[in-house]
Amino acid sequence: MRIAVFSDTYDPQVNGVARTLKRLTDHMKKREVEFELFVPEIGNDGRTYPNIHQHTSFPFFFYPECRTAIANPRKIEKRLREFSPDLIHLATPLTMGLYGLHAAKKLGIPLVASYHTHFDRYLDYYKMSWISPFLWKYMKWFHADCEKIFVPSLETLRHLEQQGLSNLSIWTRGVDCSMFTPEKRTCEVKEKYNIQKKFIILFAGRLAPEKDLTTLMSAIEGLSPHIKEQVHWIIAGNGPCYHEVKKKMQGESVTLTGYLNSNELSEIYASSDLFVFPSPTETFGNVVLEASASGIPSVVADQGGVTGIIKDNFNGLVCPAHSDSEFIKAVEYLVNNEGERKRMGQHARVLAEKQSWERIFDGLLNEYGEVVDAYKEIRQHA
Repeated sequence: MRIAVFSDTYDPQVNGVARTLKRLTDHMKKREVEFELFVPEIGNDGRTYPNIHQHTSFPFFFYPECRTAIANPRKIEKRLREFSPDLIHLATPLTMGLYGLHAAKKLGIPLVASYHTHFDRYLDYYKMSWISPFLWKYMKWFHADCEKIFVPSLETLRHLEQQGLSNLSIWTRGVDCSMFTPEKRTCEVKEKYNIQKKFIILFAGRLAPEKDLTTLMSAIEGLSPHIKEQVHWIIAGNGPCYHEVKKKMQGESVTLTGYLNSNELSEIYASSDLFVFPSPTETFGNVVLEASASGIPSVVADQGGVTGIIKDNFNGLVCPAHSDSEFIKAVEYLVNNEGERKRMGQHARVLAEKQSWERIFDGLLNEYGEVVDAYKEIRQHA
């Protein structure tokens, strides 16, 4: 089986889509599935790869992690004819996705797509909600010819069904439980960041409005004095709101780490006591699963894909989205109750261990095969 993947983001960029696609292509190599990747020019280690085709690009204004590519459609079509893929996978609905869509229609190659980002939910945070009806018209047009649309969670599937999309299939996410593990807990984290408090509470993710940083910061500021005396917050990640968060958190017991690689982040997860993630816009929530694999409970919003990971009062606590008071109450409850914190953390680890990337990617490859076989059968009887 030969697969062509079109995406507006890829390794070495640091976001959930890029990381998932890198893992997917690594798995295809392992399973000896031939693939070619068509992506914007992102910047890498200086080496070139014969099966990765990069195109001139600049940051997409609304979501800089995805880049706007300028490519030659004829060159793309020429390369696709030479490669002769059985299937084209559109991983993003921006410019590279459009190039892939156009080429697939012209060359008669079956299409699948994956949906990774709730752009419609981002709009509210950028005061652009008036665009939402036009966005959904575009999304329905973009996906109309796809044999399958892969979504990461049941919540996302239902959201797309409500918008009139069909042929939906769940392609969930996994976690490397050897990378993210309670065994990496170390006192060196407190030493490195000069943390004197008893507990570490962690947030990890892109520092951008759609992560509901307002609720996060309000929760940090609103904790009871006797709880504040015991906890230090680590905010791990970078993004457009980094300096705003840093300025507002002056005077609080907070460390902003900036970007961390997986090894650094895995030690911080394991060395923390609690993970707090108020974002209501996730299609899945990779960081929540990583925290779970590290053996710590999470406090999350009751909206978005995170609701498929955290079961209230089992492996964490679920709060009404945007509710400062409920997040504060949940954090204080878990700080005050060591037994509950440990119980939920143990359950979190057990559930995470069931999320094997290998099993998940093998399932996706099987679905690729089903689409290819069905398309061939239709062509034979046409």
